[in-house]
Amino acid sequence: MTATVEAPAPHEPRPSAPGFRTPRKDAATLARAGAWARRAPLLPALIFVIAVTQVPFVITIIVSFVNWNSLYPNDVAFGGFDNYINVFTDANMRMSVLTTIILTVTVVLVSLVLGMVVAMLLDRSFLGRGVVRTIMIAPFLVVPVAAALVWKHALFNPEYGLFNGALNWLFGLFGATAPQPDWITNNPLIAVEAALIWQWTPFMMLILLAGLQSRPLDVIEAARVDGASAWQVFRFMTLPHMRRYLELAALLGSIYIVQNFDAVFTITSGGLGTANLPYTIYQQFFQAHDYGAASAAGVIVVIGTIVIATFALRSVSTLLKEENR
Repeated sequence: MTATVEAPAPHEPRPSAPGFRTPRKDAATLARAGAWARRAPLLPALIFVIAVTQVPFVITIIVSFVNWNSLYPNDVAFGGFDNYINVFTDANMRMSVLTTIILTVTVVLVSLVLGMVVAMLLDRSFLGRGVVRTIMIAPFLVVPVAAALVWKHALFNPEYGLFNGALNWLFGLFGATAPQPDWITNNPLIAVEAALIWQWTPFMMLILLAGLQSRPLDVIEAARVDGASAWQVFRFMTLPHMRRYLELAALLGSIYIVQNFDAVFTITSGGLGTANLPYTIYQQFFQAHDYGAASAAGVIVVIGTIVIATFALRSVSTLLKEENR
């Protein structure tokens, strides 16, 4: 009996041998290379954004823990949380926080109501609707400082302003002498709020108009056929559908109005009890030269804005999920 001897199988490289690549590893390597190739063009923009926004913010945080007033250059020292404690204990700072809250809440609520009314009017079909929409959006496109100057000089001025001119014309129809109130001096905070409401109502209107146009019209038409009144359609169908859009508009408006500086600086220069938190930060930094306290207040504003923005992003994600259903 003869035994057959099989030839040894050729040696195959082991997976752990150097230079060996399995198809799976090759695919993963190619995927990573492709991902980096797509991200590489964005790296300069990312580096620029980090250098312009994040690096100054980190420096601001560091300065907020330092007792640093440029009027006393030899007294710079680490102060811990002293600046943050001063922000919450200083009477002027607490007043500016209260003014910021009142200003933001008033402007957002009134702008929401007016924006809802205008959006419902523009949601109807009529001749020239496109032109009217463009005109209604125009105030939001005006530079904030220019808008504040228009309200301060063209409307509020007691000598040649439009409001007092309208009073003269109205009282003149009856042969009476019109009062000439100084609108900014008599109602400083309302004057600032009016200018901001005029500018932010179009922003609210745009968001709410998008929500109105996404309503299920067949369901609304069926409700009207069944005898539902216009108020019932609005109360039980339109308003629940618009809740997310109202929340989004309010949150986005709050993010910007909390940081508003232009209207306060231009119309009242922060006087007469209208100094909000951004203007108070400006005063501490550029007038009092107290860099530590101004930085601490700025950090608090940024943290508050981030909190509001977090809720805004959640509202946006909820809206996107509802649209994809």
